[in-house]
This record gives sequence, structure tokens and C-alpha cells, in this order.
Amino acid sequence: MQFKIAFGEPVVAGPAALQVPLPWLGGERSEEIFASSGIVAPQGRWTLGEAPTWRLGAAEVDPGADLAGATRRMYGELFDLTRGLQIVRIWNYVPRINALDSGGLENYRAFCRGRSLAFEAEFGSGFTARLPAASAVGAGAGGLAVVFAASELPAEHRENPRQVPAYDYPVEYGPRSPSFARATVRKRGALADVFISGTSAIAGHATLAPGDTAAQLDATVDNLRVIAEACDLGESVAAERCQSRHFKVYLRSAEDYLAVSRHLKGALFRPSDRVVYLQADICRAALNVEIEATLMGAAPLGGAVR
Repeated sequence: MQFKIAFGEPVVAGPAALQVPLPWLGGERSEEIFASSGIVAPQGRWTLGEAPTWRLGAAEVDPGADLAGATRRMYGELFDLTRGLQIVRIWNYVPRINALDSGGLENYRAFCRGRSLAFEAEFGSGFTARLPAASAVGAGAGGLAVVFAASELPAEHRENPRQVPAYDYPVEYGPRSPSFARATVRKRGALADVFISGTSAIAGHATLAPGDTAAQLDATVDNLRVIAEACDLGESVAAERCQSRHFKVYLRSAEDYLAVSRHLKGALFRPSDRVVYLQADICRAALNVEIEATLMGAAPLGGAVR
């Protein structure tokens, strides 16, 4: 059995660790970054997977009317499952991410509150140094779903020099800042596994070209190149020096799929890349596109991981 995350309607043959109900637009129907992993017995709500030096997990919960509380509890469970390991990457699928809760707080901001409080409770006031790469996109009317990858090997977190770290955003973005690093680099000898967080058209902490998909796409690709350089992979995002490259492209509007996919084929992707296109609301209502990258077995430009 494989640790597979499937998207859209459940049409993928074989078992999946998690079925995420995001509309599938194109590319791969599922994601198997850790292809050698095996499913182990569930623990509570979590489906767990094991691969050499990796522990993987996926779970979904109905958050009810208290998304912040449900997030905090779910992350507490995640920390229990990863005790003694380095959390490298977390994927979050947040129900109705731009909708307001009964108290008038946007669901994404409620999610960020619960996540930040959970990290602080686990790691103390200096928790920002422990934050891994992550993404959070809208999951329609589904539940709150979380997927994690934790490692026995050391990892380092990196930031985009053109952006304010998300955990340092000003209060205008919510009562608790988003808790993630722009990228996490896991070292394994001369190679590295690099996880680039969900990336959008943000400079400093401001949204660029609100509502303009084409302009945001260009800015997003530029940000991917900048964070890749910060991870010692060069502006090609390790295109010629990587064992496998996995991308997920989230689009607010399905109507943008054809134009975006055509553009990215020339601007970023290679024929061997594993790419999934999904329709999803983005964490900011003015953003139309988000792209994440997972680069397995990447060779840094300097010949060694620093």
C-alpha cells in the first residue's frame, strides 16, 4: 500500500491516505511524493505512513463552529505523533477559507489562530524557529484536513528575502500571524529534499495585482525562483539537478486553467515534472493563484547542502 493523497471525486484506483475534495482541473489525479511509503495502522483519526527516515500522517475532522479550537486540537495530536522528529512539511485544507465565522472572523484567520496557539503551546515563545514549510487552501464545504511529513534527519527553514516572514505579518492580517516558513530543506548527504510552501503574488506582506491572474502568475513564478535561490537551487528551481519535482497549482477560478497551464509549461515546468492543477480558494480573497513545489533529491548549486 502507498501513502497517496487523491483529489477531486474518488476515481483514483487503489487506496489513498486521504481524499481531498478539491475540484481537479488537470495534471496528476493524485500525489505520491513518498512512493515507497507503506500505510501503518491508523492512530485515532490519523492515517500514518512510514518510509525510510520519514513519518507521514493525514487526517480530516469536522471542525463544527470552532475552527480555531479544532485546529489547535488537531495540531496537538500532530505534535504527539511527531515527538522526537523534525516536522518538515504540512499541507492544510481549510473549509470555506474566506468565509466569516459566527464572530465575524475569516476562517483562515481562525485557522491561523488555532495553529499558532498550538505551536506556542508545544514549543514555547520561540516557536517561530520551529515552523516548517506549509500551505493552506480552501476546501469548499468539506472538513479540516491536515497532512504532515516529519523526518529523522535534520532540516533547515528558509525565507524569501523579498517577503516579510509570514509569522511576522502585522496585525492587519489577523489576531495571530500565519505559522509557516517559506521553505524547508532536509539534508541527506550531498542532496536535499526541498519543500517550498504555497507561494503567491506577495511582496513584503502586500498582495500584488489584486484579482489579476496573469500578473499574479508572473509574480508567483518570480517568488518561486527567489526562494529556490535562497535554498541554493538557482532560479531554475533545480530543473536539471533534481531526482523528481512535484508541483501543485491552486486556481480560484477554473476558467484560468488553460491559460495558466500553457504559461507554466514554458515558464517553469519540464515534461518530467509531476503537476496537479486544482480549483481552490486562496488564503487571501484578492489572490487568484498559488503554487507549491516539492523537490526530492535536489543537488545544490554549490555541490553541498549548507
